[in-house]
Amino acid sequence: MKVAFLAGGLGTRISEETENKPKPMVEIGGQPILWHIMMHYYQYGFKDFTVALGYKGAAIKKYMVDYCALNSNLTVDLGSGKIKTHGGYQLDWNVDLIDTGLTTNTGGRIKRLAPYIGRETFMLTWGDGVSDVNLHDLLAFHRSHGKLATLTAVRPPARFGHLDLQGDQISEFSEKPQTKEGWINGAFFVLEPEIFDYIDGDDTQWEKGPLEKLASDGQLMAYKHDGFWQCMDTLRDKTLLETLWASGNAPWKTWENEKNENTTNWSQGLHRNSHGSNADRERI
Repeated sequence: MKVAFLAGGLGTRISEETENKPKPMVEIGGQPILWHIMMHYYQYGFKDFTVALGYKGAAIKKYMVDYCALNSNLTVDLGSGKIKTHGGYQLDWNVDLIDTGLTTNTGGRIKRLAPYIGRETFMLTWGDGVSDVNLHDLLAFHRSHGKLATLTAVRPPARFGHLDLQGDQISEFSEKPQTKEGWINGAFFVLEPEIFDYIDGDDTQWEKGPLEKLASDGQLMAYKHDGFWQCMDTLRDKTLLETLWASGNAPWKTWENEKNENTTNWSQGLHRNSHGSNADRERI
């Protein structure tokens, strides 16, 4: 099953980090947040990914092209330009990197992915939000109701400390990342290909017309997730995620094998020259 990611927005609310890279490439623990999200899907057996690119999309392309080289030992034939990789950790992902326009809205980006998704059920999420949602349970829920679309409903992030009061006395004080009440759209969608018919074109905002029409048609269902979910809209959100990762108990880290983690800051790695994407590469 294909998994699509929207990774083309400007990320203006976290401009301190996105002047030179797209928001999905903002790092948590030395790896882009997009990598963390993909690793979560991979833990559940999903490895066929399609990424909708836009703002600074070249940074995501370069990261994916260089990932194998930067996580392997290399033998380089300077005469022929051939590169052999051996050792290291190799992810068996297939990743489509699709330019969907600089100013295309969210719905338009999704529709531009239709030729790469095909006429099959697929998953979709944003490139800036992590969660510990059980993807097998989510998919089973979607298949059980037979509707066109399922979104993951999550508790909204808490911006302030939570107080439980008994009269004027505080019985519980907690600084938690999420509240205990209400539900919001947490992405992590499961969708049928018919949803493409609900999107007019590049100017369509997915969260407005299409989702509203799907709801009014009785075709939108909510999978309620009471566990961890956190978007990265602001520098405060990034700091929270960095703190959780540094603690060694990041709730969204569902994968176990630590060799999957490159502890070196990827952006400081030694890259091949700018023509490296055309080099003849061989796995041995």
